[in-house]
Amino acid sequence: MRIVDFLDKGYRTHPERIFCIDAQGQLSYAQAHDSSHRIANVLLALGAGEGSKVSIYAPNCGAVLECIYGMNRMGATWVPLNARNGLEENLYILESFEVDIVLYDTRLAETVAQYMQQVRRTIRFVAIDGPEGDSLRSLCQQVATRAPNLIPGPEHVVSIIPTGGTTGKPKGVMHNNLNWIAQVANVSTALPPKGPVVHLVVAPLTHGAGAIAAILTAQGATHVILDCFDAEKVMRSIEQHGVTHLFLPPTALYALLAHPDVRRYDYSSLQYFLYGAAPAAQAKIEEAIGVFGPVMTQGYGQTEAPTACTFLAPDDHRPDDPRLSQRMRSCGRPGILTQVRIITSDGQEAEPMQAGEIEVRGALVMVGYYNNPAATQEAKNGEWLRTGDVGYLDQDGYLYIVDRSKDMIISGGFNIYPSEIEAVVCSLGEVEDCAVIGVPDEKWGEAVKLVVQLKKGRSIDQEVLLRTCREQLGGVKTPKSVEIWDDLPRSATGKVLKREIRNRFWLGAERRV
Repeated sequence: MRIVDFLDKGYRTHPERIFCIDAQGQLSYAQAHDSSHRIANVLLALGAGEGSKVSIYAPNCGAVLECIYGMNRMGATWVPLNARNGLEENLYILESFEVDIVLYDTRLAETVAQYMQQVRRTIRFVAIDGPEGDSLRSLCQQVATRAPNLIPGPEHVVSIIPTGGTTGKPKGVMHNNLNWIAQVANVSTALPPKGPVVHLVVAPLTHGAGAIAAILTAQGATHVILDCFDAEKVMRSIEQHGVTHLFLPPTALYALLAHPDVRRYDYSSLQYFLYGAAPAAQAKIEEAIGVFGPVMTQGYGQTEAPTACTFLAPDDHRPDDPRLSQRMRSCGRPGILTQVRIITSDGQEAEPMQAGEIEVRGALVMVGYYNNPAATQEAKNGEWLRTGDVGYLDQDGYLYIVDRSKDMIISGGFNIYPSEIEAVVCSLGEVEDCAVIGVPDEKWGEAVKLVVQLKKGRSIDQEVLLRTCREQLGGVKTPKSVEIWDDLPRSATGKVLKREIRNRFWLGAERRV
């Protein structure tokens, strides 16, 4: 089975239902079905075949989904290019992942011209829209309305997704048909629909939002697509379209909560407000429940094990129940097709409440890294994926993330996990977001440093920050220094780039602990 088969199912059962809505208009399931066939035939006419690598370079729009389904129909492999990435990163992806064709939005034509000039590989660039002639839209009118019925096996590589690049050059994560179908099953059982699904797409379709869109298409969803995050547009769209499903990273959620009009709109249609991709402060999630209702849902996963390995359902978000409220610090329990275990530093499986590296197993775990067998071997422990995250399981099987193992600070012999400090700081009403890192220190080896981004128009006394940390965490974990920045550096998916923050303080140091 392929992901395009879910689009075909929607075409057969509800052809007139709206498949997607964006700034350019809307498309029914019947129209999307027809478009996917035509795009498949255009790609075949351009010389692409099974396993050819095709990128889509566009801001969020319905055409991205049309192209994904078109290439899936004819057996090409999708290599996403995030329009928010820098030139060098996307050039690296085009060359290292051996892309053959790029379908691009003409709004990005200036950048595409730079790619065409600088890329050290023969690539066919095709405008999706634009003037008549060689654009994808015009070519679609010149081909047959039905593509050959190519059905690759479960091992066929559907996508090569770049990792976030938060720790260096992106690696290409290969997912096959089986991985994608496992994602659909995992999410659909964890988040069962309670009626017609209306999915608001805000995060980049090149990453988790694209996978979620494909999964929810299996539930007959209508996808309302925003080209970028704008808090006012998000709130208005939920009310206007009766949105039932929404995914946002914590940074975007925090921006919604900080908006002065956040309580002005009607959010009663929401069934699942999914958050993930980065740690979220419990205080912020409790605030979100007060605004959006009992719909908050957390997912924990990685590009290597998408879309989510564990789920914390709305019923598990219980700030009013002292016995259950601590579960909100967890990221839930494994999905139906996923197993999770904790491995200690001596290679043994941990007992409940004992911290170690999180490993996951299941049909959604990646095939491997493209052209990088050494990294694949390092990431896998037999059938298990080493996540690089530190956490523990409680007696009821709920998974708690302690931190990224690479983010751990060793100060004076003590292991300090930044996420614990960040949660305390983010509980303060003036704070939009923060990052805790280790910086060079002659006495301690590393010292804890706090970098804070405040809400617009707010201020805070640094002594208040330090006193709050001392009272809740003790002296060892209290930051030794604080800086307040206007903005924290972020990746294209909204994750705070601690590497960039850390580099500012470790430049010239003899070693990086």
